[in-house]
Order: sequence, then C-alpha cells, then structure tokens
Amino acid sequence: MAKTKIDAYSLLKRIREEKPIVHHLTNWVTIYDCANVVKTLGASPVMAHAREEAAEMAAIASSLVLNIGTLTPDFVEAMKIAAKSANKKGIPVILDICGVGATRLRDDKSLELLNEVKIDIIKGNVSEIVRASGENIRTRGVDSTEVEQDMFTVAGWLTKRFNAVVVVTGKHDIIRNGIKSYVVKNGHPMMTHVVGTGCMAASVIGAFAAVTKDLAYAAASALTCFEIAAELAAKKAKGPASFKEAMFDCLFKLEEKTINKMQKVTA
Repeated sequence: MAKTKIDAYSLLKRIREEKPIVHHLTNWVTIYDCANVVKTLGASPVMAHAREEAAEMAAIASSLVLNIGTLTPDFVEAMKIAAKSANKKGIPVILDICGVGATRLRDDKSLELLNEVKIDIIKGNVSEIVRASGENIRTRGVDSTEVEQDMFTVAGWLTKRFNAVVVVTGKHDIIRNGIKSYVVKNGHPMMTHVVGTGCMAASVIGAFAAVTKDLAYAAASALTCFEIAAELAAKKAKGPASFKEAMFDCLFKLEEKTINKMQKVTA
C-alpha cells in the first residue's frame, strides 16, 4: 500500500453545512461523549433507545449507530427495530461490536444483528474483529488483546461474509470494503487512557457516513479527522481529563490545511 491523500475535509465541511441527524442506540457509559463528539463535528445527535420510537426516529435520521457496550436482550431488540427502519430508508447502519469476545451474550447478540439486519459498517478493535470472524479468542472486557492473525486478511474475510465495510481500530486503523482498503496511521497513545474514544470513533464514523455513499472513504476520513484532533490535543494536555476536553476543541476547530498536512493514510 502506498501513501495517499484523502479529501477528508470535504466530508467534514458537508457535515458542518448539512447537519445530519445521527441516531444512536449506544453504550450508556459513553453516551454523553458520543452525543458531544457528533455535535462538535456539526451534526445533530439523537439518543433514542425505546423500542416504541426506535423505528420512527431512525426514519428521520441520516445514519444509525449501534453499540453493544452495555447491551441487554431488550436493548438489542430495539436495535433490530431501528436497523430495519434504517434499512428500509436506505441509510447506513454502523455496528460497534464493543466487548465481543468477552462473553457469550455479546458474541451471540452481535451475530444476531449481523444476520437479521443489514449492517453497513462493522467497527471493532483487533480482538473484537478476530472474534467476530469466528476465531476462539477472549477480550479483556472492552479492551483489545494481542492476536496472531493478519488483520488485513481477517477484515477482508468479514467484508465478504457480511457485505459490509469493516473497520479495525488500533495503533493503525484498517478499513476494507472488498474493493478499497485504507490504513489510517494518525492518533495518539493518550486516547487509550480515556474511556469512550472507541465509542466516539463509531459516532464520528456515523456522522461522516451520513453525508456520502462511499462508506469506506467516510470511515477513513472520519478516523483521520478524529485522530488528528487527538494528536493536536495531546500537545496541550496535562493528562487524560484535559486531553479529552482539548480533543473536542481541536475537532471543533479542525481546518482543511491542518488535515491535509497531518494526515497519514495509505491505500
């Protein structure tokens, strides 16, 4: 793969202009930060979990983000209702397989979602994606563990199986859709010291996916912008708390020149 330039700013600009609605059924631990990161981008977050309104809310949204970080069986049923409504409307559905590999419930429910509704983007860390591919691996709660598998190959296999874009987050992020592949090498180690950066990444992807049909490009652009903001924030931060605050500010102020200068993407 060769170094390339992506016009991530053009999608960020569209988000700021169009202010798409991003519907979430997401992790209760990180829901506040997920809403804030979407709002910081310029989009409009909606966090509607009730089964009674999930379909109706998805029908007015531009994308749907599902996150099983704090799942219950009832919660997953609401996700299916929302996803079927999103599928009917033709808007992208992003599934963050948070914690897959930690328990049988997470494994089973993520597979139910993948089999019963159309998921357009599957996002997870290295061990979550490996587990979703059927390998016998255990994650440490919602944190990634080391794996031996070639993640480019694993992502490609999942892409074919579910006809979805696969996003593998880690030191280097891998995005595959069967035709195109991207590797995003931006980011900062401080991100690992803040709970919710992975969940926020899924929400950022949801915002970018709301303004283009090229979902692999959307995911690559989203992670590029989010992780450049993290790099900028780390230069100002004294620790995790000030880092998170600065990351929101840097994302809000992110400019085309900065994105073009700092992006580290191969394709």
